[in-house]
Amino acid sequence: MAQNTDFGFDDDVRMLKESASRFFLEKETLTKLRPHITGTEDPHIGEVRAGWYATEDWQEMVELGWPIVAVPADAGGIGMGLVAAVALQEEIGRAASPTPLTGTLQATFVLREAQATSELQLIASGQSMALAIHGEDGSLELDSTDVTVSNGRLSGTSWYVQDAQKVDGYVVAAAAGNGIGLYHVPRDAVEVLPDRIVDLTRDQARVVLDNVEATEVAPPGEGETVLAQAMPALLTLLAADIVGAAEWQVQETAEYARVRTQFDRPIGFFQAVKHPIVNMMIAVDEARSLVYNAASAWDSDPDDALRTALLAQSSASDCASFCSNRSTQLHGGIGFTWESDVQIYHKRQMHSQFLYGDATWHREKLAALL
Repeated sequence: MAQNTDFGFDDDVRMLKESASRFFLEKETLTKLRPHITGTEDPHIGEVRAGWYATEDWQEMVELGWPIVAVPADAGGIGMGLVAAVALQEEIGRAASPTPLTGTLQATFVLREAQATSELQLIASGQSMALAIHGEDGSLELDSTDVTVSNGRLSGTSWYVQDAQKVDGYVVAAAAGNGIGLYHVPRDAVEVLPDRIVDLTRDQARVVLDNVEATEVAPPGEGETVLAQAMPALLTLLAADIVGAAEWQVQETAEYARVRTQFDRPIGFFQAVKHPIVNMMIAVDEARSLVYNAASAWDSDPDDALRTALLAQSSASDCASFCSNRSTQLHGGIGFTWESDVQIYHKRQMHSQFLYGDATWHREKLAALL
């Protein structure tokens, strides 16, 4: 099956992306976030940072239909593809928005692969979800869970759960004698223990389950297959977030280079400044092209979805590192200060860079396919 020549980026997706861009610009999410992270500059000192997000903005997103963009129509959703979800995720990254929409979009594609209509209907009703699929060892393989299932009840701890404090429920991977299964667990049935992380826009936590009753999404032995099928979508969504944040870094750095003067000239006049900014732009354009290529492959050429997703995420991971370093360096001393947004984006990008493995990890996986 051939991909769309325009990556499936039609008028509906374009309007969705433009409306999301306006929304985040008007909401000034980082301005709202700052009062809630003051005093947590060092994650290892003081109180654990709360997983704050603007609940009124989330409710408006629900009313706009963004969480159900990729939910199939027969489950009450809009039924659009990964390209539409990627367009939304890129704008989330550009705004560095602390929102449960990110986890909900990821959970949607896992639930779609599991054909879990009931859980998709929960998302369609306005509930948010996150994935809880990793064990303490930090392994990126799909069987690393420390949660076990017995008679439909889950026990154990799921580690490194993103935005765990923001969501209404979790899709949990749990091991049984015949393999990994997937289960839906509501937030009020578990204990959430926040981690200390550098990223100021996300929260991360351990989700502790103590003989918790759960709804089966995929039976033991099929959960790993479902996760493997959904992984190209998860990688592509994360890469889109990185691309959006990197685009902000390019634009903000270029603007700073126009207004900051040295030796009676804007610093953007000097090759030592202008050339790195151009290289940042090239890195973003490369990663964005690969991201939408991967999203289009998921929607129209599934046999090529994993290869294109690995390409997109490896490029985006490199882009996150390069653009963050150049943005901070070219802003000089102000880029390191608490008052600057540059350091917020830098920390978000470093967290994103390693969430599902860095560029080396994905290139190794890609090489194994060739």
